[in-house]
Amino acid sequence: MKTKLNKILLIDDSEADNYIHSRVIKKADVTEEIIIKYGAAEALEYLNTKEGEDYPNPDLIFLDINMPGMNGWDFLEEYKKLGKERRKGVVVCMLSTSALEVEQENIEKYNIIESYSQKPLTKEALEHIIQRVHPEKI
Repeated sequence: MKTKLNKILLIDDSEADNYIHSRVIKKADVTEEIIIKYGAAEALEYLNTKEGEDYPNPDLIFLDINMPGMNGWDFLEEYKKLGKERRKGVVVCMLSTSALEVEQENIEKYNIIESYSQKPLTKEALEHIIQRVHPEKI
């Protein structure tokens, strides 16, 4: 029997998008826990706060690009500073309503981005991402 992901982190300033994406993830039954953060700074604070002896280590992060203040690209700049050991096993997937070519160029610039998907996240897209990046799961 395949196992579920331990934790998925959603980072998006849109309450509606977080609601939709969390429903898709819950219905797909692919993770034990869904963590929602409404901004990049809040997500970084979460990732830098120990839970017991360890820092949170989500299996998958869905990151919105366009957020006020610190956007998705700013988040990635700070996230890279956490170091490879802290990022080990974490897969970052960008989500956006925009399909601008400049974003594709930025995605290629960051080697920590596994995929880019249009919003809203669908069950099929979620399962495809998990099968590709965590084939041992689900």
